[in-house]
Amino acid sequence: MNSTDPEERVVSASREVSAPAHVVFELVADPAHQPRWDGNDNLRAADAGQRVRRVGTVFTTRLTSGAVRENHVVEFQEGRLLAWCPAEPGQRPPGHLWRWALVPVGERLTRVVHTYDWTELTDEGRFDRARATTSERLGASLARLAALAEEAQG
Repeated sequence: MNSTDPEERVVSASREVSAPAHVVFELVADPAHQPRWDGNDNLRAADAGQRVRRVGTVFTTRLTSGAVRENHVVEFQEGRLLAWCPAEPGQRPPGHLWRWALVPVGERLTRVVHTYDWTELTDEGRFDRARATTSERLGASLARLAALAEEAQG
């Protein structure tokens, strides 16, 4: 599904990447790489050594605004699926989720689906920012991720 309807609360984009799923997944599962492929241009940095390996993990990122986010991993399948809910430090996640799903299509080809889901978000003060996350922005992340993964393949 690709949607830009401002009232749609689940937005996604997908594409095929010319790299094996394990290569693509490493770029997603290691937060230190995330600022390199963030199509929202919202992430400044993430410390090394936070590679996600299971549900329940919390990794931190720093935003371009200087704010810190604690990202609570809620879905995980090595090499295939990773989803997290961001929150301000020490707070409960307010109700939005970022998901990456990878499906190997061949030995060196992976279908990647990137989804932003804000169906559980109740803080109306966050709605405008949530609506600004469009399928085009998700697609920008996918394009940057694809370029990094394909470059890693030589």
